[in-house]
Amino acid sequence: MKSLADLGGLVYSTDAGRMCPGCRQPVAQCTCKQARPLPAGDGIVRVSRETKGRGGKAVTLVKGVPLAGEALEQLGKQLKAACGSGGTVKDGVIEVQGDHVERLMAALQKLGHKVKRAGG
Repeated sequence: MKSLADLGGLVYSTDAGRMCPGCRQPVAQCTCKQARPLPAGDGIVRVSRETKGRGGKAVTLVKGVPLAGEALEQLGKQLKAACGSGGTVKDGVIEVQGDHVERLMAALQKLGHKVKRAGG
C-alpha cells in the first residue's frame, strides 16, 4: 500500500492556494507544464472517429497536432465551435463529441495543417 508521501504530498496551502504535485510549487508558478517539449511527430494531423468504450456514442479524435499547452486548448476550442458541439483536450488529443470528421478536416486544412483521415 502506498504511503501519503508517495501520492504527491501537499495539495493545498493556506499561504499559496493549490499546489502542483509534480514540482511542489504553487499552480501559478508551476514549472512542470513549461518543461514539456512539443510532441514529436511526422507533421501530419490525423482525424478519426471512435465509439469504443463510449456507450456507442461517436467521438471525433484529432491527433498529431504540433502544438502544446494553451495553443492546443485554443485550437480545440475553435474546432468545437466550428462543429457546434462539446469536447475536450486530453494528453495532446482533441476530442469532439459526435461524428465530425469531414468538417474537422476542412477546418484544419484552412488553418494550414496537413490532414489525413485515420481509421475506417
